[in-house]
Amino acid sequence: MTAAGVEGLVVKGAAQTYQGGHGQKINISAEEGQAFWTWAAVEVLRLTGIRHEELLELSHLSIRQYRQPNAEVVGLLVVAPSKSDRERVIPMSPELLHVIAEPVRRHTANLGSIPLVRRWDTHEREHSDPLPHLFQYTTGPLRGVFSTSRVAKLLHVACAAAAKDRPEFEGLSFTPHDFRRIFATDLVNNGLPIHIGAALLGHAYLQTTRGYVAVFDEDVVRHYQMHMASRRALRPEHEYSPVTDAEWDDSKNTSINAKSNSAPAVGLTAHPAPTSTPASVAPCRTWTRE
Repeated sequence: MTAAGVEGLVVKGAAQTYQGGHGQKINISAEEGQAFWTWAAVEVLRLTGIRHEELLELSHLSIRQYRQPNAEVVGLLVVAPSKSDRERVIPMSPELLHVIAEPVRRHTANLGSIPLVRRWDTHEREHSDPLPHLFQYTTGPLRGVFSTSRVAKLLHVACAAAAKDRPEFEGLSFTPHDFRRIFATDLVNNGLPIHIGAALLGHAYLQTTRGYVAVFDEDVVRHYQMHMASRRALRPEHEYSPVTDAEWDDSKNTSINAKSNSAPAVGLTAHPAPTSTPASVAPCRTWTRE
């Protein structure tokens, strides 16, 4: 900030307003608060995959620790029940632990502890018990917990701001649930067993988790190669000799002959699978002879 800019800095209570060269005024405290809570919401959603209502239910009581047999302490994030009646525990990476610690530090910097606030539950249509919620705000003398619409608005504003500097992001929008899908895809495609991913996401059925995961062709090839490499590591090396040029040529010739000898089936007509058949077992098409 230039010397001229410093002269335009006005302090009114906790709010700081900067008057720019074009006469516009910026509430620095409000801008900083919006930037901080946007960062905190995006990072927690990205690193945990929790639902947006679960994000708003996080409190200081959600932070736990677990001491392993080797005396190493692991940070845990306890997620309150949302769609199910069971709470779940997410082990915190150092990155997530840092993000969770920042709202705690922000609230306790001046007050010494996180204030107890009631949260209005739009589904139950009632207020919760007073809790030290992490995602709470102040407006004048009032203090409340963020709403789902407030979080959605933070993401919308952030996407619009990104589009100003990066034209290719024009029209891009993220919802809190998008980060849940990104989290699931990143976990499974990087080798985490899908049933562990389902436990972290709070899914009762693996089929639900499969619907969240985007599987790409390169991931299928990469994971299969990793699987074969782990299998071969358990067997003697002489059992896996390298493929010779002659074997490659024979394989190519066999593939070409198979294609040339294949002919369309006569008298076969494709019909869609019955809609009553479960999606998990239904084939793409059924074949009948006419």
